Amino acid sequence: MLKLYNFFRSGTSHRLRIALNLKGLDYQYLPVDLRSEEHLGATFKALNPQGLVPALVDGEHTLIQSPAIIEWLEERYPTPPLLPADPDGRARVRALAALVGCDIHPLNNRRVLEYLRKTLGCDETAVLAWCATWIETGFGALEALLAADQTRGDFCFGNTPTLADVYLVPQVESARRFGVDLSPYPNIVAVDRACAELEAFRRAEPARQPDAPQPATV
Repeated sequence: MLKLYNFFRSGTSHRLRIALNLKGLDYQYLPVDLRSEEHLGATFKALNPQGLVPALVDGEHTLIQSPAIIEWLEERYPTPPLLPADPDGRARVRALAALVGCDIHPLNNRRVLEYLRKTLGCDETAVLAWCATWIETGFGALEALLAADQTRGDFCFGNTPTLADVYLVPQVESARRFGVDLSPYPNIVAVDRACAELEAFRRAEPARQPDAPQPATV
């Protein structure tokens, strides 16, 4: 069985869980607690020298970097596909995914925010403003691209989930956590809503993971 080292709230871990679920693949969930800096310890760094999640272990092979892992999944387990069959469609889906994966998420991931807090001395108001700036900039462009595509269905491209949705949904989750107003992005919200109807996306939600904080019981 595949072994997934991840953290419930990590956006990159979230997107990989979605991809694995869409492919119908079973995996062993192995939490790595970023809050206690477990990822920076010698044990985890022996697995991934970057000290980042996620990491996916397949037998003797360890895969790192979520874009590379998801591309590997697409090649190793091509059904159902996360990329369209035609080159133009694949290019568009990859561009939508990269808008999130390259231009929004890296500026808002945990190690960047911790640098803002601990090294630059930013307070939480400044940190949230930083997050909102890059999410809103990226979502503005993504919303325009979705609105201009008159042929798509309920998802980012076509009528079934693709790589673009795999990337978008965790970023919407992050935007809500950072208090970003999503009302200017009705197409993004509609795509997120359509994805939430699918079990593969619901099972990947951060709150449903075994390392997520559990509600207090009376």
